[in-house]
Amino acid sequence: MIKGVLIAALTVGMIGTTYWGYSESKAKKEIKVQAENNYQRAFHELTYEVDLLHDKIGDTLAMKSKSSLSPALVEVWGLSSQAHSNVGQLPLRLLPINKTEEFLSSIGEFSYRTGVRDLEKDPLNENEYATLQKLYDNSAEIQGELRKVQHMVFKDKLRWMDVELAFAKERTPTNNVIINGFKSVEHNATSYTDPNADPSLTNFKVNRTNLANVKGKEITKNEAKEIAQKFLELDGTEKIKVESTGKKVDDHYYSLEIKERKTNSEIYMDITEKGGYPVWVIDNRDIKAQKIDLNRASLNGLKFLERNKFKNMELTQSSQYDTIGVFTYVTKINGVRIYPESVTMKIALDDGSIVGFSARNYLSAYTERKMTKPEISVEEARKGISSNIKVMEERQAIILNKLNQEVLCYEFVGTRGNDTYQVFINAKTGIEEQLKKLNNVVEFYD
Repeated sequence: MIKGVLIAALTVGMIGTTYWGYSESKAKKEIKVQAENNYQRAFHELTYEVDLLHDKIGDTLAMKSKSSLSPALVEVWGLSSQAHSNVGQLPLRLLPINKTEEFLSSIGEFSYRTGVRDLEKDPLNENEYATLQKLYDNSAEIQGELRKVQHMVFKDKLRWMDVELAFAKERTPTNNVIINGFKSVEHNATSYTDPNADPSLTNFKVNRTNLANVKGKEITKNEAKEIAQKFLELDGTEKIKVESTGKKVDDHYYSLEIKERKTNSEIYMDITEKGGYPVWVIDNRDIKAQKIDLNRASLNGLKFLERNKFKNMELTQSSQYDTIGVFTYVTKINGVRIYPESVTMKIALDDGSIVGFSARNYLSAYTERKMTKPEISVEEARKGISSNIKVMEERQAIILNKLNQEVLCYEFVGTRGNDTYQVFINAKTGIEEQLKKLNNVVEFYD
């Protein structure tokens, strides 16, 4: 009798273990498939956009009409921005691609600053046409190399995940077609230099997602564990696995996998090797029925930031997805919001705990700033706003303009009918830098 019960129990246990293993394997496979699909989409869109970019630059070289040239250059800027965005969605931190990103930024910078000026009064000069010709020639070479990689991807059914896994295992797959192809792309991008580039626009070429410039002493794996325990307020019963990115990438950080016994969840976290700054956190625990509102959750987020030495932070946006609140906080100094220094958090609405955290923007943009003063009054700035918008709030703010430069603005929040708008007017020139229609945003007032 007892023997039969034991056998039955063991059988159930083996079936349960097998099912759990199958479910775990299936979930991991689905994640890999999704990642591979995203990589493939981004790469093929990038190839298509570089094709269009090359053709459109060629069109601008052949144009005589100034009225046609200006919108064509703005279209080139738009295409370069889309291509740059798709580059950022590839696992290219593992590949030699920095010069290609700079090249796309150079196209964007040149086409924008020439396209937005009055070309009837100030037409392109000989040097600018020479720059445009060089951009055209280099884009043709990059177009050709990308097409070669694309052909091999289709022909041999290559996978981007193989590149990522090879680097994760600390191997150097010298015969990988994707890696070799992007080395050729990088070589062609390196050959471009613009001797006439405006020095004030060099910030456009800075990759603001790069954490290579964070300051501080290098930490060890054990110190990374200690930082995680303190940051997440763990009780010491958890199991932590730490791996380093190695020396192949500019952003050196530790990746942590934490199995938390108290909530029976897995937490994933990245910490910079230099300085030991938490970059992002994902806690995949099950979230139960909502018990707290967005306002209370947002206050929990502020307390969390203060406890972890993120100073002078202010809530700017909040929204709710099922039982999770998503919040954006930015630095505020002397009444000026600094939007590039932003932290995004996901907070569970069952108990107010942090289940998601991203400080990459903050770490990329943070610096000791010398705060400047506006050169025009708020009344003068108001003149740049449509009379159809009823202004409800006004403040000063630092934002990134279309050239990726930080600019001081007056920020106005106003309504038109049932819609709410956020308008940024340059505090030096009075030009409208940005206008956004706000959706699903909850504003909190004292």
